Amino acid sequence: MSQIDHLDIDGRLLRLLVAVRDAGSVTGAAERLGMSQSAVSHQLDRLRLIVDDPLFVKAGRGIVPTARAESLALQAEVLLDELRRFATAPAFEASKLQRGFTIAANDLQRDLLLPRLLERLRAQAPELSLRVIASAIPSPEMLRDPGCDLVVSPRPPDAADVVQARLFDDAYRVFYDPAVRTAPRDLREYLEAEHVTVLYEPSRRLDIDEALAAAGVQRRFVVQVPGFAGIAAFLRGTSRLATLPGLLQRGLLGGLASAAPPLACPSMPMYMLWHLRHRHEPVHRWLRETLCEVAAEVLGEAAGTRR
Repeated sequence: MSQIDHLDIDGRLLRLLVAVRDAGSVTGAAERLGMSQSAVSHQLDRLRLIVDDPLFVKAGRGIVPTARAESLALQAEVLLDELRRFATAPAFEASKLQRGFTIAANDLQRDLLLPRLLERLRAQAPELSLRVIASAIPSPEMLRDPGCDLVVSPRPPDAADVVQARLFDDAYRVFYDPAVRTAPRDLREYLEAEHVTVLYEPSRRLDIDEALAAAGVQRRFVVQVPGFAGIAAFLRGTSRLATLPGLLQRGLLGGLASAAPPLACPSMPMYMLWHLRHRHEPVHRWLRETLCEVAAEVLGEAAGTRR
């Protein structure tokens, strides 16, 4: 009875069994495998102990497989094929893709990038679907969840298993209703105005608001809404101002005017984030590359509009 665990069988033993069967000798198998004859004999003895069968018997000047060895060699060929497939990335054909992606984004990123991303993806993969969820401040746990494929955010989490790539940088602009007022002429006029901004639940301020407050810039906020989608209604028909990412003018704040802030402001970076497990996955790489293309197009169009 074999005293060796069946888990001691590996791909090399399976390959050796097939090679000895095909060569009809230990010497021939050693030549095919680039091994010494003694090494082949030793590994063959290991396999005999595991399966509790002599495997090969002498026949003239060579050896022939036992009935058990013939059966095992056929199984070994199948298992070797499975191992090759296990170690090889499957071919990716977008046209045959039937799956959905889940992307976390806020309302700026959602409206700016994702409709065009979906159209671009579905042009190659007609059965593909997209689910959009709120990004908030993305956490490593969000990206570790198999239910989230990608996050778009200016705030990448600090985690060794989260990968990031910069999509673009956006300049902040001061938005206003041109039917009611003009752009603030200087810092004094800017600070005297009433302001509208976003305050995410439960109490997370925009990066620009954090930066200006840290610089000692005090503005009078009369309205705080939970997302960019609520800004326009509180600007139209009023003299209020909102200092927000300029790319909002291509979507949620279209129809309002904007101007450069009358004070120094940092730019707003935008990243796409994904978990390390997706780094080499062909379908996920396709998703990321397509999003990069879309972001470059959108930024190029926005730059052309502003010139």
